[in-house]
Amino acid sequence: MRQFATALLLAFFLPVYSQYQPTPEQAGAVPQMFGELITGEGLREHLSILASDEFEGRETGQPGQKMAAEYIAGVFAGYGLPAVVGDTSYFQRIAFTAESWNRIAMAVNGESYRHLWDYYAYPSANASLPESSFGEVLFLGYGIESERYDDYEGLDVSGKALLIYDGEPVDGAGTSQVTGTKELSDWASDWRKKLRLARQKGASLVLIIDSDFKKNVAEARRAIFSTGLQYGEGEKPEQHYANNFFITAKIAREILGDDYKKVIRARKNMQKKGKSKPVALKCKLTVQQDKFKRQVLGENVLGYVEGTDEELKEELLVITAHYDHLGRRGSSIYNGADDNGSGTSTVLEVAEALAEAKKQGLGPRRSVLLMLVSGEEKGLLGSQYYVDHPVFPLENCVANINVDMVGRVDEKHKDNPEYIYVIGSDRMSTELHQINEQANATYTKLELDYTYNAEDDPNRYYYRSDHYNFAERGIPAIFFFNGTHPDYHRTSDTVDKIQFDKMAKIGQLVFYTAWELANREERIRVDVK
Repeated sequence: MRQFATALLLAFFLPVYSQYQPTPEQAGAVPQMFGELITGEGLREHLSILASDEFEGRETGQPGQKMAAEYIAGVFAGYGLPAVVGDTSYFQRIAFTAESWNRIAMAVNGESYRHLWDYYAYPSANASLPESSFGEVLFLGYGIESERYDDYEGLDVSGKALLIYDGEPVDGAGTSQVTGTKELSDWASDWRKKLRLARQKGASLVLIIDSDFKKNVAEARRAIFSTGLQYGEGEKPEQHYANNFFITAKIAREILGDDYKKVIRARKNMQKKGKSKPVALKCKLTVQQDKFKRQVLGENVLGYVEGTDEELKEELLVITAHYDHLGRRGSSIYNGADDNGSGTSTVLEVAEALAEAKKQGLGPRRSVLLMLVSGEEKGLLGSQYYVDHPVFPLENCVANINVDMVGRVDEKHKDNPEYIYVIGSDRMSTELHQINEQANATYTKLELDYTYNAEDDPNRYYYRSDHYNFAERGIPAIFFFNGTHPDYHRTSDTVDKIQFDKMAKIGQLVFYTAWELANREERIRVDVK
């Protein structure tokens, strides 16, 4: 029925709009006849499938996520949208990696020390190491090899355990022995560089004396115990780094033993004169690093509407929503109807409206990429992967519209569900903010709530959804969000609680904002610092 109604308008609008010179009234009617294709019924159809038990909560890498990806790709194909990933696929495939410790241990001279109390080590920067013992540790200054300063000169460290300081040698006047100036080199901050060098030299183990252990171990604890994945295959430490531990001064003192003063004199000589002097330290060191590594594959799903204007179609608007959720835990399924089946369904309906406009010869002048991403619940990983490995040049991306949780009503708006939180629209471009405001005033007339857009918003939602990866790259981004509710990240986030009429209006606002961004003569400017 809605395609029939659209067809009735074509005979009048097509001859005019194809020239891109419509009257203001006609210009408003053309997007409206496609925007009204976004309906509660269409949204319900998509969401009832995506948030069904059959899809098992769509956790990244799990069968339910694969089913959702196939469903989305099938929808795009049904709309007639071309496959643009390698010209053959709708899927941008991503390897996700999680690494953790099964067992990690260290003992010096028979005394055992505790991980994250006396030492720490990152699983991502270490290969598994079976229990190994060393009767000697070689103090090697700062573990640096450079033109002006070299700890490795004339030494064979193959198979040895090394003890080094973090940072680089600096004299009393603040001059670096590495650079010869007061500006430090990257050896001072890039400990991975030291580990790469140690591996190239054949060292078996590196112990780094952490001069700010208390602060750094707190950061390490958060990273090591994080349940999130990293995109990619990890750092492949077995190919790049010597195994390593960051240790306290207490452990270092035990290793130094009676040679403590000798090492201190050697260090002072390095700092003052830039001359390295290794010291062999007799002790009994026993270490073990047994690592668990899990890899899963996820997919971003890309639908593409090519622009109709030969001069503008290389420019691109990207519309995103994440389709992954928390999956299942035992027999409990986290369906994620609002989070973010609602945003996913909205983008699918917007895709249909744009595809229909294109089919009728009234498509957008600029190209539009409709991208459903995975890995959001693991740390915005799918969108991060895209901006690091874009299918279309990022410099051609005019803006990002992101839709995350738009199907419910929060407590603040329980008496007026006709609202949407708008986040980020004015952070980089005043024009983006004005375009959305005008689209709403013309068509949808929702309450636009900017509460969560405040710079001092303690929830920091601006930094917590997929648009932020685009904003970090200097691309203006606008984020549509309905706020949280008691069912957020619970098994009770189900389809029966979605308000589809409200959701349809938000979808229409997304479409009208996208339409203006894709059809205006000039791309929006980044004019906010």
